[in-house]
Amino acid sequence: MHKSILVDCLDWCYVCGRPRQAIHHVFYGTANRKISDKEGFIVPLCNDCHTGPHGVHFNRELDLELKRRCEKKYLENHRLAEFMDLIGRNYL
Repeated sequence: MHKSILVDCLDWCYVCGRPRQAIHHVFYGTANRKISDKEGFIVPLCNDCHTGPHGVHFNRELDLELKRRCEKKYLENHRLAEFMDLIGRNYL
């Protein structure tokens, strides 16, 4: 069961509000995907906002914005050192 630190409902695209078609792991890659699942660094996206021409996988600014939002939310209850231990980079 997925849970996001950014939204309570995973039914609607985080970017445009259309019905969700994918769950995006904000911090991806082999190790970071598991961390994203565990820590809630995920967002619901429609296919256009996920893998479309302007989607997060092809839009560096959107990718970085989602990373910054997750880090900011995480830091509401944790220290920066904990985030750095998890992800290894500060996006703020």
